[in-house]
Amino acid sequence: MSFLLLLALLSATFLSLCNGAIHQSFDNLSPKSSFDFVIIGGGTAGSVIASRLTEDPQFKVLLIEAGPSNQGILDSEIPLLLNEIPPTFSWNYSTTPQVSAGGRVVAYPRGYLLGGSSSVNAMYYTRGSSSDFDRFANFTGDPGWSWTNIFPYFLKNEKWVPPADDHNTNGQFNPAFHNLKGTGMNTVSLPGFTQEIDGRVLQTSKDLASEFPFTLDYNNGTPLGLGYLQSTIGNGTRSSSAIAYLTPSVQARPNLQIVLNTRVTRVLQTNPIGGSKSFRQVELSTGSKLVTVTALKEVILSAGSINTPHVLLNSGIGDKDELTKLGISPTFDLPSVGKNLSDHPGLGVSYFVNADDTLDSIFGNATLESELIDEWETNRTGPMVTIGVNHIVLLRIPDNSSIFKTFSDPSSGQKSPHFEISISNGAVFAALAGHFVTALIVHLTPASRGSVSLQSNNPFDPPLINPGFLTSQFDVQTLKEEVTVVKRFFSAPAWKGYVLQPQGTFANTTTDQALEEFVINNAGTSAHPVGTASMSPKNANFGVVDPDLKVKGVQGLRIVDASVMPFVPAAHPQAATYVIAERAADLIKAEWQ
Repeated sequence: MSFLLLLALLSATFLSLCNGAIHQSFDNLSPKSSFDFVIIGGGTAGSVIASRLTEDPQFKVLLIEAGPSNQGILDSEIPLLLNEIPPTFSWNYSTTPQVSAGGRVVAYPRGYLLGGSSSVNAMYYTRGSSSDFDRFANFTGDPGWSWTNIFPYFLKNEKWVPPADDHNTNGQFNPAFHNLKGTGMNTVSLPGFTQEIDGRVLQTSKDLASEFPFTLDYNNGTPLGLGYLQSTIGNGTRSSSAIAYLTPSVQARPNLQIVLNTRVTRVLQTNPIGGSKSFRQVELSTGSKLVTVTALKEVILSAGSINTPHVLLNSGIGDKDELTKLGISPTFDLPSVGKNLSDHPGLGVSYFVNADDTLDSIFGNATLESELIDEWETNRTGPMVTIGVNHIVLLRIPDNSSIFKTFSDPSSGQKSPHFEISISNGAVFAALAGHFVTALIVHLTPASRGSVSLQSNNPFDPPLINPGFLTSQFDVQTLKEEVTVVKRFFSAPAWKGYVLQPQGTFANTTTDQALEEFVINNAGTSAHPVGTASMSPKNANFGVVDPDLKVKGVQGLRIVDASVMPFVPAAHPQAATYVIAERAADLIKAEWQ
């Protein structure tokens, strides 16, 4: 046998072993299979749980993902192409008409593939403030959710790596707050391609230091200031939960089975152990029929802040009166299911610039874009290795703002930001003709709340998603203030001669009324929903899960995803979701080992 033939056979065997746990449909699974844990959703949290539980060979785990594999999707892998990810890999949800936001229906993206939204998001790695987690702990009565106790899970999740261009990162982050040992899972790095505006951004932190002070590392628990963006990117490539936690060696574990393209419709009652109701059975669709699979220990619902309440409500777990009106027989009265939806409203503003070397040149030139993709595929360098944002600013509304004469401060503490500004060398999140610099504003402390509910008793109908954008005037007034802050940022001396006139209707925001209309007509989602299956204290008569993430009042059902956060953190919730999943895995192991 030739060496090349032997190598080919060995490679084929290795690939077979690596993919042995992945099934394209439930029909491919052995009918005799039994499982200790059934995980609904292979997204940001579900992939973590599957990976961590199967570290113990005694646990047999089934992971069910509604969408396809994340493998081979180039637009997902290449950071700068995140806006070109095909709609095939999204649930393609939209909101109900947002009455307080001009009556608009807003697109609501959610990842529909292995890795979930971590496979399609913008890869921001922002942990939030220490007081965000201390508020979780104080609210739930569980000190395990405090910043001090949750911080080791950040290090357990994170694998800090050099940027794609391997530049000297001294003075760009604080190593004391990161895992540089290579023992973590999810690669995190600084931007790996210098943008032409970087010098101007940093100079602004000097010119206007009192308002935009430089911070060495916003992930140290006190995130205020202007700093270098940290992203879930390694070697110039997206690091999703599927890539980081469901590696070939994990997939090859004999105690893990992953089923793709399989839609879960309901969780069903099973025989209780003791007096409480038990929900250890999962109903799912194979495409042609409904079948059930039972968890010997627990069903873990990790379908995300939209689909988790959708599954619960279709299962009869929710407000019994609302369910009855839809013709669904209530199985357990839990009125908080689907309530308390919190999301970060955001908007972008752009200025024309006196330059022709912005990232707009790439997206306006198919030949150039193709050449840069070739460069990325060859050596993982060039502008494709970033999302087009190298710096972000995290700030508070001034304490003496007139806003606080009318509204109480919804932030978790004085060191927690009210908003985030990302500075982009181009209109990378919109298709505009010309050359631009863009500020993307995320309002991190919304006072508005919304809900996820059912439109019918058909589990295949999409849910009704109502984030309640701008229903609180606090959010309207603070977004107006935040736009004004952006104007001050670009009025700094560093931008003189470079920044020209504002783009589009942003140019008309010269009066208070025009500014308010601009906010109302342009604010949309940052795709950061949380809270729809919120934690609450152990004996509380509200909320959906106890601090250990078990569904209140029932057995065999636990929720692990962003829906359990009682408050939206002052950060992109990806990092918080990872650490919630990491701690949840330890809680589950401790109970069943």
